[in-house]
Amino acid sequence: MITVPEGFGVILGEEALEWRASLPSLATKFCARWRLTPDGPLLHGNIAVVLPVRRADGHPAVLKLTWMDEETRHEPTALKVWAGQGVVALLDHDDRHGALLLERLDHTSSLLDVPIEEALAVTGGLLRRLNGPAGPEFRRHEFADPRTRNADLGDPLPAAVVEQAGELGRDLVEHAGNTLVNQDLHYENVLRGDREPWLMIDPKPLAGDREFGVIPLLWNRFGELDGERGLRDRFAALCDIGELDVERARAWTFCRAVDTWLWCLEEELPEMAVAVEAITHALRP
Repeated sequence: MITVPEGFGVILGEEALEWRASLPSLATKFCARWRLTPDGPLLHGNIAVVLPVRRADGHPAVLKLTWMDEETRHEPTALKVWAGQGVVALLDHDDRHGALLLERLDHTSSLLDVPIEEALAVTGGLLRRLNGPAGPEFRRHEFADPRTRNADLGDPLPAAVVEQAGELGRDLVEHAGNTLVNQDLHYENVLRGDREPWLMIDPKPLAGDREFGVIPLLWNRFGELDGERGLRDRFAALCDIGELDVERARAWTFCRAVDTWLWCLEEELPEMAVAVEAITHALRP
């Protein structure tokens, strides 16, 4: 049925080897269960494979088989809550095996391919529209105090920045809201659709503040920014279009930038570290 690409799933480590080996049989199983016919070459990201298919009535769809962890487990639940409003439609799913049958979108056309002004209008609109309450099944966003992590790495970040992020993050978590949020909204995960011009895919759902989700829209397409002023202008545009609380968005973005900066140093990701360092300084409250 499918051939899993060489190297797929390596990022997940040895614990995913058995799951990776099971993907061909899972694809066969769910094509039979949901009466699907393969209709194109297999696609994949880091933790999921996607097979274009046609349903028994001839309508196009995709079969997604995803690695199940705390970030992906509630993807189908979130898609049901959002009910296709700005988001890819969920047609069927199997929680036990991480199988989702989804509306087919144009994977060759994302918001990476359009002028940034259009990309901001669409993603800001999604931040505004996806504002429903989260049920108790969704995990709440957290923020680990960065001071210990910074010390463990030899204090590479300024002490005042880390101290401020620790205090702010604790307050933000304590007073966070209960909106269903996609913590990983970015331009590559918004694809061209038929029902709407653009539809979001691959959410990583959390319960908390809408403002938590701004920062991926800053570090993605970071190279197009015209210095600190351009970064501030993009942030302001997202807050305006998304109807966000500007100061809360600034605080969350600063805290997440500090957290991600430390992660980049741990993982030796110098290019992304440059982006989040710039975000840290430009949007420090």
